[in-house]
Amino acid sequence: MDYDKLARAIYDITGPAGNIEKAYNCMTRLRLTVKDEHFSKDDLAKLPGVMGINKSGDEWQIIVGPGKATKLYQAFAPLVEAGRKEQPAAAAPDAGDDKQGPFDGQALHEEIRRKNATPAKLALKKIAHIFVPIIPAFIACGLITGLLNVAFKMDPSLAAQPLMQVLAIAGNAAFYGLNIFVGINAAKEFGGSPMLGGVMAAILSHPNLAQINLFGESLVPGRGGIIAVLLVVFFSSWLEKKLHRLVPDMFDLFVTPFLVVVISTFVALFLCQPLGGYLSEAIGYAATESIGTGGAVTGFILGGTFLPMVMVGIHQGLTPIHAELLSRYGVTILLPILAMAGGGQVGAAIAVYAKTKNKALRKTIASALPVGLMGVGEPLIYGVTLPLGKPFIGACIGGAFGGAVQAAYMVGAATIGISGLPLAASTDNIPMYLLGLVTAYVAGFIATWLLGFDDPKEGE
Repeated sequence: MDYDKLARAIYDITGPAGNIEKAYNCMTRLRLTVKDEHFSKDDLAKLPGVMGINKSGDEWQIIVGPGKATKLYQAFAPLVEAGRKEQPAAAAPDAGDDKQGPFDGQALHEEIRRKNATPAKLALKKIAHIFVPIIPAFIACGLITGLLNVAFKMDPSLAAQPLMQVLAIAGNAAFYGLNIFVGINAAKEFGGSPMLGGVMAAILSHPNLAQINLFGESLVPGRGGIIAVLLVVFFSSWLEKKLHRLVPDMFDLFVTPFLVVVISTFVALFLCQPLGGYLSEAIGYAATESIGTGGAVTGFILGGTFLPMVMVGIHQGLTPIHAELLSRYGVTILLPILAMAGGGQVGAAIAVYAKTKNKALRKTIASALPVGLMGVGEPLIYGVTLPLGKPFIGACIGGAFGGAVQAAYMVGAATIGISGLPLAASTDNIPMYLLGLVTAYVAGFIATWLLGFDDPKEGE
C-alpha cells in the first residue's frame, strides 16, 4: 500500500485542514471527525486499499486493516498539520450574502451533530479513546503470558529458569502498570493534566496503603481497580479545570497541582476507592456468575448479539469490563465468547464464496478471508455479509454457537484487542477455544447456506 498516496486522497476528499476537527487511529481504522460532510461513503470506499467505511455518530471510520491504520495515520497527520499552517483564517461570511460557500449546510450539520452527541455516545467515545492506545500493550503481554502458560504446562520445570522468569515479568508488565496507563489517558480525555491523572492512579495503587489503618479499617492498594481510577481522575480533572479559573495566574503553576493532588487523594481514598471497589466486585461477579450459571445459554446470547453491538458502537463499553476482569482474575472470560462473532463471519463468507457466481465478490472474499481468520472482521462485515443481508444473520448464528462452547468450558483469555486464531495462544484452554472457533465456522457456514442470499450480478 502506498500510504502517502492514500493519505493524500483521503485528505483531498475530507479536507481542507480546517474541516478536519480530529484524526487518530485504532488497530484497524483511521478515524476522522469533520465539520462539514461534503463527501459520501462511496467517495472514500472506492479508494484503493480501503476495506470499508463505517459511520458512528459524527465519526468517520476508514477501515484499512491491522498495522496499516497506524502507518496511514502517520502519513495523514502531517498533511493536516501542514494544511492548518498554510490555510489562512477563514473570513466571516457576509450576513447579506445569499450565495452558498463550500460548506453549504454547515449549520444543519452542526444541528445534527448536536442531536447525535448524546451523553451515552459521548461516554462511549471517551472510553474508546482511553483504552484503544493501551490495546497493543495488552496484546503483547497477553500473548507472552499465554505462550508461557503453554510452555509451563508442557514442562513445569521451565518456571524456575531465569529467562522464563524475565519473560513472565514482561508478560505481566501491562497489567502491573495498567492503572497508571488508564489514569494518564483518562486525564487527557477529561481535560486534565495527563501526569496528574497518572499520579492519582499511582496513589490508589501504592503498596504503602496496606500499612495505613483509617477508622479501624486497613486501606487496600489497588482496591476498585480501573473503575476507581476512572472515578478519581474524572474528579481530579474537573477540580483542576475549576482551580485554573479561580487561582491567580502567578500562583497557578504550583498552587493548582498541589491542591489537586491533596484534595483528590482524600476523595480517592474515602469515596472513589470504596465506590470503585463495590462496582468492580459487582462487574466481576456479574460476568463470572452469569456465564458460570447460564453456561452455554449465556454464551449463545452474547456470541450471537456481539456483531449487532459492534454495528451500533456499544461494544466500546465492554473494553473497561475486559480490562477490569484481567486486573482482577488475570483473564477475561468475555473475550473468547465475543470473539466467536468473527468465527461466524468466516463461516458465512465461505458459504457465500461457495454459492456465489459473482467473480468480484469471490475475489473480495478470497482477499478478506485470511485477515478474517486472524481476527480482523471488518473486510468481511462491510464487504460481504452486511451488504448481502442474510449472511450477516448467518454470521450471528455462527457466533452464537461458538460462544456457547466457550461459555460452557469457561475459557479465559489473558489479553484483549485480538480474536480469531491468534487469540488461542493467550487462552487458558487452547483445545476448547479452537473447538469453539471451529464450531462458529461450521455453524456460520450452515446457517448462511440454509438462509441463502440474493446473488448480485456482475457489476453490482
